[in-house]
Amino acid sequence: MPYAVAHILVPIILVALFRDFYLKSRDRKEFPLHYVLLAGLGGVLPDIDLPISVVLNFLGFASWNVHKTFTHSLLFPVIFLLLFLVLLPVHKKARICNLTRHKLKLSIIFLIVAIGSLIHIFLDALVGGQAFFFYPFSIHDYGLYLTEYLPKELQALSLPLLDGIFLVIWIAYLEVKHKISDFI
Repeated sequence: MPYAVAHILVPIILVALFRDFYLKSRDRKEFPLHYVLLAGLGGVLPDIDLPISVVLNFLGFASWNVHKTFTHSLLFPVIFLLLFLVLLPVHKKARICNLTRHKLKLSIIFLIVAIGSLIHIFLDALVGGQAFFFYPFSIHDYGLYLTEYLPKELQALSLPLLDGIFLVIWIAYLEVKHKISDFI
């Protein structure tokens, strides 16, 4: 299973690439960078089941482990996708908290979180294997276990190395596209 850095950075990089290269410049104003950040948060959201497991164990539910169950199934991003579809027709001027100040739409927030959590699930299936896509309807696990194809001495280093690679890609992208060195 990839570490949190990869789960955050992969959705951030993919959504940022979509924003910066697919959307026209006038559409980018309607798609603020806050959505890119929310994609990263959505990318780590399925791991909310880890602290839930710890709390359940602390409360006396011995060896209660909910990790890699509901929040790691395709049902989890589908719930956010359904919330997106339900809230899509909500009027643009509807105020929920202070979202309109940043031109954020609640429906798009749910779509971005769905995308981030879906990327998390597929990263787990690609790198770490053992993804229960159809939980609770099926407990069959799917995955490629890509780290197992590496030499034994590199397997333990592969996930930290993957995090480092994604971090370097993200920083290089920020420099090339957004000139972050101008702010240093």
